[in-house]
This record gives sequence, structure tokens and C-alpha cells, in this order.
Amino acid sequence: MEHVAVSPWVALAYLVSGVLFILALRGLSSPATSRAGNRYGMIGMTIAVATTLLTHSIASLPEIIVALAIGGGIGFVIARKIAMTDMPQLVAAFHSLVGLAAVLVGLAAYLNPDAFGIMLPDGQINPVSRIELGLGIAIGAITFSGSVIAFLKLAGKMSGSPILLPGRHVLNLGTLIAIIGLVAWFTQDQSAWVIATITVLSFIIGFLLIIPIGGADMPVVVSMLNSYSGWAAAAMGFTLHNTAMIVTGALVGSSGAILSYIMCKAMNRGFLAVIAGGFGAEAAAAGGAAKEQRPWKRGSAEDAAYMMKEAENVIIIPGYGMAVSQAQHALREMGDVLKKEGVNVKYAIHPVAGRMPGHMNVLLAEANVPYDEVFELEDINSEFAQADVAFIIGANDVVNPAAKTDKSSPIYGMPVFDVDKAKTIFFVKRSMGGVGYAGVDNDVFYMDQTMMLLADAKKMVEDIVKALQH
Repeated sequence: MEHVAVSPWVALAYLVSGVLFILALRGLSSPATSRAGNRYGMIGMTIAVATTLLTHSIASLPEIIVALAIGGGIGFVIARKIAMTDMPQLVAAFHSLVGLAAVLVGLAAYLNPDAFGIMLPDGQINPVSRIELGLGIAIGAITFSGSVIAFLKLAGKMSGSPILLPGRHVLNLGTLIAIIGLVAWFTQDQSAWVIATITVLSFIIGFLLIIPIGGADMPVVVSMLNSYSGWAAAAMGFTLHNTAMIVTGALVGSSGAILSYIMCKAMNRGFLAVIAGGFGAEAAAAGGAAKEQRPWKRGSAEDAAYMMKEAENVIIIPGYGMAVSQAQHALREMGDVLKKEGVNVKYAIHPVAGRMPGHMNVLLAEANVPYDEVFELEDINSEFAQADVAFIIGANDVVNPAAKTDKSSPIYGMPVFDVDKAKTIFFVKRSMGGVGYAGVDNDVFYMDQTMMLLADAKKMVEDIVKALQH
């Protein structure tokens, strides 16, 4: 691929695409504007790709078109067929492809530097370009292997519990130092063994970094891997001398990092603590012991229907259990029936509910729940004291009062919903035996005002809707 002179029109086209990417991020910050944000992103990417193709002499344009058609076709089919409940693992899988693409581009540039315009007259690769190559390949490989493990955990093909290797912190730190040292050495010696070792070690460290991370931290992992993929793309943008890739990669990398920070803050967790892994390990070990038998009350769909129909304010708290049972449409129908009865219905979304940031928002939007009925934790938490009913469906850790009272709990300090202040609590879950990702019991199960609705979430909500209509 041979570069030609960059004209002002090319710079303008890349500038326009960059602005559209910024507008896309802004639009995606709210469910109400997410569709427009997606359109901005698609238009920006179309302009960037078309400009790149027009400003390079392509050896075989038909091959490029075929590759675009294959990749775009696969993406279109998957997007049409994927269930919303599988969205977290889909995002992880796509992150892995971005990382792998960065590795392949970096290796191609190493093997044929002249085609990328990074070769000096003496046949050596420009030292600055070697740093870009080394970092791009390293970050891409970490993103790929880390995303593969995240995909396996999210898809249930691998245990979601932390897998703690002995001496993992020393092993991880040593591997990272070795990678950084080799990237520095690569500026002096461009032997194949150096770049090959960087690649292999980076694949390994991506695997080692993610397997100790438990399911409770998966929202942070998803956003963190998103950030990694952006920085990998930005590094490759420098190698390719492509402004659009640099801008886009930097936007994705920085926004992913900011989102990771927001997720960590929502869980009262340190970012480095998440990366170190092992969250929930102690609780999981404790969870293996026999739980104390405590009295609890079982309710029915008829009980829930009667209480909510007589209520003035009902707050619904969805969690991953709702996503697994695909109960969002039945839940929206229940809300519609209650509103016809004059009940004030609101939905409360915790920042880390589900297995990826915004998971619950996406599901409720798919079910056409009005955006003005959906509230974040900080906007609705004060209203539970006035709520007649708190209806918890498939959530657990985000409503666990141990986060406020038990300093020994692994979720201590995490902001949670004050559901214990509601007059009546209906808690929908499959059985009393299950616990949340953090592996700790929930005192809400045993409160005087709590009725446990033990059943599949979708079946229970459908039964409640039938009871409301009769």
C-alpha cells in the first residue's frame, strides 16, 4: 500500500469523520439519543474508510471490496440474529477481533515496512515506528486473549468465578515488565525473535489478567477491554499514518477508560484492584459453607398483583436474571397495566446491573419502556422511602444492604439501592439457594416486608400480568 500526498480535502474529510465520532459518543450516552449516535458513527466510519481507500494506491481494489463485503456481511447477520441477552459476550468477541486486527497489521508492517512507509534508506525500520509497532502489537494481543476469556466467562463456557493462580501478581508484573523491556529493546534490535516474543508474552498476559477476575467485575472488564482495543487501534494509526485511526482509537480508548472509572466508582472499587483480579474469591469460599437457616416468606403472583394494584408508587429494579429469562417485554406489559390502574411506575437501573455497562437500559429500550420512566441510582434512591412496593427482578448484589453495614463483605462500600426502606418488597428469583456474583447472602430475603417470588422471572411476571387483568 503506497501513500500519496495528503491534500487539504483529505484532512477535512478526516476532521469531519472525527467530529461525527464525537457526536456518536455523545449520542450513545443516553438511550433516547442512542439511535442518532449510531447513525453518526456509521456515517463517520463510511467517510473515513472511503477517504482512506481514495488516498492510497490499492494493489487490488476488488480484494478490498470482497474483504469489506465479507466482514460487513458477517457483522450484519450477527447483529440481526443476536439476542439482547447475549450482547455482553458479543461485545467481548468483537473486542477480540479489534485486538487481533491490530496484531496482524503490526506484523504485516514489520514484515513489509516499505509498503507502510516506515523503512529508512538503510533498510531498517524507523525507531519511532518500532515503538508504535511494539506497543500496538502488545496492546492488541492483550485485548485479543483477554477478550476471548471474557467471552468464555460471559457465555457460560468457562466458570465465572475467579481462577486464582499461585503467585499471580508476581507473574503478571514480571510479564508486563518483560514486554515493556522488549519493546524498548526492539528500538535497537529488530530481529524477528524480539517481535515474536512480545507477541507471545502479550497473548499470555491477556489470558492471565482476565482469568482471576470474577463475574461481579465483568462490567468493568468489558469497558476496560473496550479501552484497550481503542489504544491498539490508535497505535496502529500512527504506523499507518492514518489520522482517522488515531482519532478514532484515542476516542474509544479514552471513553472506555472513563467508563471503567465510572464502573469502579459505582462499585466502590479501585481500578488496579479490579485488574489484579480475585474479587469475590473470599466470598465464594465462604459461600461454600452451609448457610444459616433463616425464616422467609413466600409470595405468589396474586399477592404481588394485589399489592401493586393498590399501591401508589412502584419501583422496579431489574438485574441480570431478568435478562437471562428475557422478561423485559412481560415487565413492560406489567408496567403498562399498572399505569392504567393509576399506579406511578418507575424503573431503577444500577450502573453495574447485568454483565456490561448499560445492559439493563438496552433491554428496557428494546421492550419500548419510556425513557422518562428509567432512572439511575443517584436519581431515584431517595424515593424508596416513599415507595409502596419495590419489585426486584433478577437483581441481587445491587440491592444487598451488606454493602452498607458489613465491613467484611466483598461488596462493602458499593452504592446500592435502599430497597429496605420500601413498605413492601417483592423479590423475584429462581430459588433461595442462589446468590449474586459476589457470592454473599442477602438480608433483604429475610426482611419482614419481603415476599419471595420463586420462579422463572418471565413466567412470574406473566402470571402477575394475568392476575392484574383478572
